[in-house]
Amino acid sequence: MSLKNLINAIAQKKALKVISGLNNFDLANVKAVCKAAELGGATFVDIAADVEIIKAVKESINIPVCVSAVEPQLFVSAVEAGADLIEIGNFDSFYAQGINFSAEDVLNLTRQTRALLPNILLSVTVPHTLPLHEQVELAQALEAAGADIIQTEGGTSSKPNHSGILGLIEKASPTLAAAHAISKAVQIPVLCASGLSDVTVPMAIATGASGVGVGSAVNKLNDEVAMMAVVRSLVEALDTSEVKATI
Repeated sequence: MSLKNLINAIAQKKALKVISGLNNFDLANVKAVCKAAELGGATFVDIAADVEIIKAVKESINIPVCVSAVEPQLFVSAVEAGADLIEIGNFDSFYAQGINFSAEDVLNLTRQTRALLPNILLSVTVPHTLPLHEQVELAQALEAAGADIIQTEGGTSSKPNHSGILGLIEKASPTLAAAHAISKAVQIPVLCASGLSDVTVPMAIATGASGVGVGSAVNKLNDEVAMMAVVRSLVEALDTSEVKATI
């Protein structure tokens, strides 16, 4: 699948990104996640900005590879190694270390990255630690600064009070709210990520997102077959959301 296919999937609101983890440098695990993503029907994958991992993944799958980092200089070597697009963000792993990103931090990273790589497809995550109205303002500023895609998040801050389906909806509520608000405020596509499941993926599309990003629901599994099954269920959920939208 080419980058053109990815762009088409976004236009059709059917894009699925499987995230192996910004700080996941376990090559065997990353390759397993990416292979399961491809076999399960994902649109693209998101991996760490490690040159050897990028090269190995590019050799093992035929879907676009996105690389995540918060250091603009890392993107240069990542693109040279074959990254098809880049992502400023997937901040979740930093929050556990007590590291937060302000709106100005993210905007500066975006400007620095655009100066280094003016033509690469660029996605930027809006931190869920910001109040919702500030997330919207930042998304608008990022669009003006040259971002091609805005990604939302929020799963790590959500504390579901229930189990089952209700709990899954509660888990996804922060990123769904952000996707709804931001998609109405910008002209570029919004990717809804963090805390999603096959239950809430259709809700993400209904809020205005053009696609979804899923990490732990896949990358925390130890079995490649189980990973592939989850990816397929997410693809089916996206297909279901499209059918419902046409009824």
